[in-house]
Amino acid sequence: MNQTTRRSILKLATISGLSQFDLRNASAQSSDYKALVCIFLMGGNDGHNLLIPQSTAQFNAYKAARGSLALPDNSAKLLAITTPNGTPYALNDGLAAIHPIFAQGRLALVANVGNLVQPTSRQQFLQAAVKVPSNLFSHADQVVQMQTATPGGSGGTGWAGRTADAMNALNGGARFPASISMSGQQLFGTGNVIQSASLIPGYEMAPSGMNVWPATAAAARQAALQQILTMDSGLSIVQTANHVRQDAMTLSGMLSGLSTGTAFAKPFPSTSIGQQLLQVAQIMRLRGATGMKRQVFFCSLGGFDTHSAQGWQQWDLFKQLSAGMLALYQATQEMGIADGVTTFTESEFGRTLQPSGTGTDHGWGSHFLVLGGAVQGGDLYGAFPDLALGGPDDSGNRGALLPSTSLDQYGATLARWFGVADTDLDAIFPNLKYFPVRNLNFLA
Repeated sequence: MNQTTRRSILKLATISGLSQFDLRNASAQSSDYKALVCIFLMGGNDGHNLLIPQSTAQFNAYKAARGSLALPDNSAKLLAITTPNGTPYALNDGLAAIHPIFAQGRLALVANVGNLVQPTSRQQFLQAAVKVPSNLFSHADQVVQMQTATPGGSGGTGWAGRTADAMNALNGGARFPASISMSGQQLFGTGNVIQSASLIPGYEMAPSGMNVWPATAAAARQAALQQILTMDSGLSIVQTANHVRQDAMTLSGMLSGLSTGTAFAKPFPSTSIGQQLLQVAQIMRLRGATGMKRQVFFCSLGGFDTHSAQGWQQWDLFKQLSAGMLALYQATQEMGIADGVTTFTESEFGRTLQPSGTGTDHGWGSHFLVLGGAVQGGDLYGAFPDLALGGPDDSGNRGALLPSTSLDQYGATLARWFGVADTDLDAIFPNLKYFPVRNLNFLA
């Protein structure tokens, strides 16, 4: 017997996650393609140093509260942007790669987004007069709740998975995954019907031991394997396992062919997030062969739990994020599907405006990025918060922002663009009905 290895277990787990698709029955053509690409900033991203106010009063309040973390510091520059109403802001210069896309009208910012049950004021929060999400400021709980839009727990499905459920009829009979995570199994893309597949970017799913010499021996091995996989054993569990193996081998061949064939005109970064987004782009390239018209993708970038040494660490993470987002956007332009792909950020929560030494503590609301050909960019959506410590937008006295835009409103705007009817949005986002604005209008 062959010894079981970690590699073989990973391979089996990867292949098992792909069991629902059948490339052999895929449609040859795919039109009206749309995809949502979530980049989850793990650890709780500090939105205060992502988007910095530049009007005199707000910038002075920002500097007074931020102390040593206020930008610009000795190692940072600010990237100026101006909204259509003339309000000046600036981006962290780690976002330099995507900064020009704001002026091109394809990058938008959504201010002070967070997990909410209903609109909540400072007074209501301090007096416990309204229901709020359970276990606020907890990484584990808020990661789940931001992926599921279920402020009181998990619910077992993700909001993107439920969104994919609502649109899955457009995929016809194609059994290629409508939801794929590049960052391990995640609730985000798991629906009641759709089950999220998990891929490891760059991971080889082809069977081992097939590249032997001479070529005739390799061909004989491959032929023998095909005979085993296609043999009718009469055992349903064996037939299913063989079917999964064939599908995984087919997908592996398609992906390896793309990776060794014509590269994208603009290279993707070699970083973890860059390679995750490269795998997303490669799968989008297969849309004609797979017949997919609606897909959701989940990627992640960790390291945002910046309790210390935040300045350089966050800048470096933003640099990785920005380069990856630009590469994917350029790839979608090259493929002619930029108008059909929207990339957006999420994080479990923001961080405190007031620093804690060289870092920050867990907060609540934060600012998110949305990029794509259909984005009505060059603007800031939602209400930029008051930055006074203990002020009207502070949940306490350290600048843990009370969100002014809910995850439900943010996600519903994305889902609506994806094609979900307004009448179906309340089933996907159960708390959307409590918010008067259902569409933030950052997507055309």
